[in-house]
Amino acid sequence: MSSVKVVKTLAFSLRISEIAPDKSISHRCAMFAMLADGTSEIENFLRAEDTLNSLNIVKNLGATVEDDGVTIRISSDGIKESSEILDCGNSGTGIRLFCGLLSSAEGHFVLTGDEYLRRRPMKRVTAPLRDIGAKLDGRKDGDLAPLSIRGASLKAFNYESKIASAQVKSAMILAALRADGECSYSEPELSRDHTERMLKGMGAEIEVDGLTTRIKPMKKLLSPLKIRVPADPSSAFFFAVAAAITPNSDVVLEGVTLNPTRIEAFKALERMGALMSYEITENKYEPIGNIHVKHAPLKAITVEHNISWLIDELPALSIAFACADGISIVKNAEELRVKESDRISTVVNGLRACRIEVDEVHDGYSVKGGELREAVIDSHGDHRIAMSFIIAGLKCGMSVNDVDCINTSFPNFFELLQKITKVEFK
Repeated sequence: MSSVKVVKTLAFSLRISEIAPDKSISHRCAMFAMLADGTSEIENFLRAEDTLNSLNIVKNLGATVEDDGVTIRISSDGIKESSEILDCGNSGTGIRLFCGLLSSAEGHFVLTGDEYLRRRPMKRVTAPLRDIGAKLDGRKDGDLAPLSIRGASLKAFNYESKIASAQVKSAMILAALRADGECSYSEPELSRDHTERMLKGMGAEIEVDGLTTRIKPMKKLLSPLKIRVPADPSSAFFFAVAAAITPNSDVVLEGVTLNPTRIEAFKALERMGALMSYEITENKYEPIGNIHVKHAPLKAITVEHNISWLIDELPALSIAFACADGISIVKNAEELRVKESDRISTVVNGLRACRIEVDEVHDGYSVKGGELREAVIDSHGDHRIAMSFIIAGLKCGMSVNDVDCINTSFPNFFELLQKITKVEFK
């Protein structure tokens, strides 16, 4: 399958319990199990290309992984040098977090990825790690993969990041766990906090004070994870947008993480006028529950704060902008340019192809709501661009090319989509 054609839909009402498990948490489960004393048990692990690559990497690093189809059990007696090149596929989360995890491990390691990942900037992680003693190199002076890491002793640090990035923060926290003293990491605004929550739940000495995270080195291995991975709100958001832009439609998204740093896009959609309600059903490592979304007329908004909380959802949110009354504006989102594609350009070009008026600036864009028209969209190998414009097709019909990338994060996306509309595979 390389392309799809989506047919315009009618009103729908759905309750979805099969949203793909959270990608960010699944990556972290695989990695953090390497720091535990005992066997970690992970239910509902995302079995998609990116996260399965992380699982394969921890196997290559010496972990024992058992999977009975329901629960994945991971046990490790320490990170071992691998003779294999460690392939992160399309995952920026994978390669950047493994940099932090492996920088203090004994041995030599090589991290790489697919053609798209090898184009993405890595110096935002490699530079601060080098500053604390990591022996880390790659193409363009460590800015591009493949990356070479030779484990070293790391120095304690007080690092002030100029960008709000959960990937950079997580890499530095993982490095801090084996540094030679207490460390602190500050950021300009709070980025997603799964790493802090999960490691603290495993027994790591981590304190969060506003925008500063303080980390003490591990005195012993951590407690194993016992976790059921919640549904991914970034994946669920596509169907939230589908309901919000389709008259007389609603959807209940079950078992989603309701972590405040992960549902900012839902809050933005709510500000636009969509009817939204939230129900917490459990709260251990993460608050988890259901989100109910109902269609209502949408109005334009400006998105300029907490950008790191909804950076992955902005392409889908932009489809809602195109259906809203007025001009929506995105600011402070230059980070979009270094994702799986330059998401500012791909969103802008895609919406223009759909006859929507869009203006582009270096750190964002503005979208004048109008009538989406059927077009042929190139995803540029970016799963979120592909799924966003497929959802746009619910309004007008759409053809999207290069959609195999969707398997990196949401393998059952089309299975769920076909409950709403007809999809033709080419």
